[in-house]
Amino acid sequence: MKRILVTGGAGFIGSHLCGRLIKQGNEVLCVDNFLTGARSNLDKLLTHQSFELLRHDVTFPLYVEVDEIYNLACPASPVHYQRDPVQTTKTSVMGAINMLGLSKRLHARILQASTSEVYGDPDVHPQPESYCGHVSIVGPRACYDEGKRCAETLFHDYRRQHRMSVRVARIFNTYGPNMHPQDGRVISNFIVQALTHQPITIYGDGSQTRSFCYVDDLVEGLLRLMAVEEEPGDVVNLGNPSEINVLALAERIVQLCNSRSTIECRPLPQDDPKRRCPDISRAREKLRWSPRVDLDTGLVRTIAYFEARLIQKGSPIHALRELARSEPLTQVAG
Repeated sequence: MKRILVTGGAGFIGSHLCGRLIKQGNEVLCVDNFLTGARSNLDKLLTHQSFELLRHDVTFPLYVEVDEIYNLACPASPVHYQRDPVQTTKTSVMGAINMLGLSKRLHARILQASTSEVYGDPDVHPQPESYCGHVSIVGPRACYDEGKRCAETLFHDYRRQHRMSVRVARIFNTYGPNMHPQDGRVISNFIVQALTHQPITIYGDGSQTRSFCYVDDLVEGLLRLMAVEEEPGDVVNLGNPSEINVLALAERIVQLCNSRSTIECRPLPQDDPKRRCPDISRAREKLRWSPRVDLDTGLVRTIAYFEARLIQKGSPIHALRELARSEPLTQVAG
């Protein structure tokens, strides 16, 4: 049994990771400031004897005793991280410094949850880990993109300077249960709009592509990356290499929801990438990992989650059902 720290553990991916670690027989210390995370994501874990929840902001030092650290703390959707861009950058940079300092003191292996956003609007496709990116440092997404790039730099400098065992995962678009209903991402927005029979809002002409990885597959990749003894190179892409354009995704979700929603097009947001798809050759070679859940299967599971939330009186989606009648959702293709 290990004692494992998960920062951002009440978030979408973090809550699934906490659950998997508990199932493996570990003790889990979940740390979150609940800026975007939700206690309800952890309902099944709160009474477990091996689970502990601590409200804390990683921009401040943390003094605990653990064997491994997964650093997932940071708002991850454009709607959330653009709400307070200064705090977003601080969370990525100061959070990395504080967690690396803790890792150094404890000699604990540490994994950084980075993002495909470090590639920006790529001119290389699909994106390998060696690609340095095409990123605006002054645009509205820069707080997240550059914050995560700086965090990666810190992780590699700590590894070189202090001979620490670090892991960096570049996470591509991930979806599944526990997504925030108003996070501005295409799958959550499309599902909420389809279930409430509101117009599906597409930004641009819908030709931009994404590759979507189901959360169970992503968590398996994180666990394998943490467990591998030999460091698998500088970073590892984790995502699904199967592309779909946003228009086709919207049409598929309408069908799966048996919805009466129509599709509306609106102007594309600034710096929104036209294509995003991972080269996962390194993950296949070093981790023996590739996604297993196909898009339809994952969408059906995710729709079932949102349907269950929709009928809960007083839930965010219940309130959104009324809101959607008069005010469209903000949505980006990320």
